[in-house]
Amino acid sequence: MPELPSTPRGAATRRRILDAATEEFALRGIAGARIERIISAARTNKAQLYGYFGNKDGLFASVIADRTSDITASIPFDADDLPGWAVGIYEQNLLRPDLVRLIAWTRLERRSGGLLLDDPEHGTKLAALGRAQEEGRLRAGEPYDILALVIAMACAWSPVSNVWAATGDEPEGEHERRKAFLREAVARAVAP
Repeated sequence: MPELPSTPRGAATRRRILDAATEEFALRGIAGARIERIISAARTNKAQLYGYFGNKDGLFASVIADRTSDITASIPFDADDLPGWAVGIYEQNLLRPDLVRLIAWTRLERRSGGLLLDDPEHGTKLAALGRAQEEGRLRAGEPYDILALVIAMACAWSPVSNVWAATGDEPEGEHERRKAFLREAVARAVAP
């Protein structure tokens, strides 16, 4: 992925492209997304888009990396507070449901199995979980399985849920009830 442009104007254009592409890909998937709609929404042109991102796949990869780093920065990972981390994911899914939708499109159109999200913090999280297990603060088992379970529990009400997709329009009491339930369920699931 190309580096951020050195000029404020170039950085602003790149940001507009990423934001427009995030909406387009989340709504329509990779195959259904149209570069013309992205450049129109971003108020730019194809030459700039391709100059920054190479092609549609490069743009999609950059969108995933951008959204992942945004989520990672907004929800600090703490192996000793996995219930709190899960609640943070639930809250982010309400505020910005695009990442789970993007991951769903990745699963449908690019990778049907295996690791779906290339999180640069992945190794750090697994190492922290492993240390917590060694010290008896988390249940034994494969650290990746714990990470996957906590994320799945946090996304139980996300836009890609098989049962209920929560929205910000629901009463706050419903969200508080779910978050309390999620916090307790995760605590029990990962207890040593």
